[in-house]
Amino acid sequence: MSTDYWAVLGDSERDQWRYVPHQTIGPLDFGMSREDAVATMAGQGFSAEEHNMGGWHSTGRTQWRIEFSKPQPAWSRPAVKCYFVEGAGLTCVLVDGRLGPQVTHEGIRLIGRLPSELFEDMESYADRHNVGLRSSPGGDLFVDGFEIELGAQRAGDAVVSWALFCNPGEIAGTSWDIAPAEVWRHW
Repeated sequence: MSTDYWAVLGDSERDQWRYVPHQTIGPLDFGMSREDAVATMAGQGFSAEEHNMGGWHSTGRTQWRIEFSKPQPAWSRPAVKCYFVEGAGLTCVLVDGRLGPQVTHEGIRLIGRLPSELFEDMESYADRHNVGLRSSPGGDLFVDGFEIELGAQRAGDAVVSWALFCNPGEIAGTSWDIAPAEVWRHW
């Protein structure tokens, strides 16, 4: 039986992205159009598959999910999922822990890591910079001001970190208000 299904890319095999809260993640700008995102990611070697998700909450605005993949076996999952809301553009970027780009913020590598090691780095950062730490209901830690949601996904008998990056823009009061329900059960 092949175990390639659970393969986790090493950092040297991943695209290297930087994250600036509320502004950019790698080559993507929050607020950009779907068309611009597809063109930008194509320039980085990603193919796109677009999904109309219907109306967003009670606003009636249409929401889309675009799944970006690099050439890989057909059974593999997308490396990046982007969420767009009509009139607001790109609002959320979900980076897969096994196949997604390595995203770095404040010198911390966020993707494909053992959660305990990532949380140690985040706690150390919070202590050094005298900023707060928060935890999700599932016990995942994140640093105040990072504007990310972290989680763990299975990689065979191990787990690795994934991250959700959001910018609410003009459509919501907080970044967590704009994430579609499917994001929270994505992996």
